[in-house]
Amino acid sequence: MKNNKPFEKARALYRRLKAKLKLTPTETLDTRTELPKEKANIVLKTPQSLAYQLIGDKTARFLPLFKDLDLNLQKSGLKVNFKAYVSLTVFATILTSASVLGFIPCLLILVFNVPLLPATLFGVGGSLFTFALSILGFYLYPVYRADTYRKALEDELPFTTGFMAILTSAGVSPERIFHSISNLSVPLAASAEAKDVVRDVGLFGSDIISALEKTSKRTPSESFREMIEGFISTIHSGGNLSSYLREKSQQYMKLRKMGLKKYSDTLSMLSEVYVALLLTGPLFLVIMLSVMAMLGGGNLGLLSPDFLLSLLTYMGIPLGATIFLIILDAVSPKW
Repeated sequence: MKNNKPFEKARALYRRLKAKLKLTPTETLDTRTELPKEKANIVLKTPQSLAYQLIGDKTARFLPLFKDLDLNLQKSGLKVNFKAYVSLTVFATILTSASVLGFIPCLLILVFNVPLLPATLFGVGGSLFTFALSILGFYLYPVYRADTYRKALEDELPFTTGFMAILTSAGVSPERIFHSISNLSVPLAASAEAKDVVRDVGLFGSDIISALEKTSKRTPSESFREMIEGFISTIHSGGNLSSYLREKSQQYMKLRKMGLKKYSDTLSMLSEVYVALLLTGPLFLVIMLSVMAMLGGGNLGLLSPDFLLSLLTYMGIPLGATIFLIILDAVSPKW
């Protein structure tokens, strides 16, 4: 036993030294605590916040050019600050235009063996086209989102008013009605508006009338605004909310049936346009350009039939199909 005591003391001393070596270096602890913070900062940076930090101070002069964009952002339901969105628009436009300016000449020179001067002119033209397309895309995206959101609200409005009529028949207060709509297991399009109403009442301390008035000014749907304003007027006059909502539900259901019939007519027209522009038209152009390439000659300036055929195949048809899908999605009902 006496012989084992020195070994036990040595082991105990080794354990204490090992424990101290793990805990004493302050630099290791600092780096351990700082790494999650840096990681969190990187994760929390969204594209619009990053663009605002980079060029936010320099975009103040461009804000008057996007004066209509602020209202469209509010109606679209995008939770993005107006100045941050404008900063993202300017930053993304400059970045994509510079990328296209360098990419198109390299592609034309290395792949298609186009001379330097025409390739540079194509690059400048493509860069200017990308600049205009990017600005237009960022400007129209909130409008598209607002229109899509409006259609979703109006498509679901018969079911939303019917659900509200059931709750009012059971004696549920208006605050609890919008709280129930915001917490549905299968959310409706009106659930986002209901969440804003619940937030204004529960967090900001507004009364239900003020919260509904704010929602009616912000919503992109005229039918939903009309229903909310009628809801407010019924509360003010002390009328029967259940009867009002049942009547509105029946009215919106009739309008929905008419809208579905109109949509079927629009769909038949779009199918004819698709066949003409994306099936028959490209097929005719492919045959014509192939014959021109086989016979030789027939160049349209600097554009040869082979280049035009490649342009039609790899850019024209995919771009046309994408635009058609966007139009089809915009006119299609969600229910």
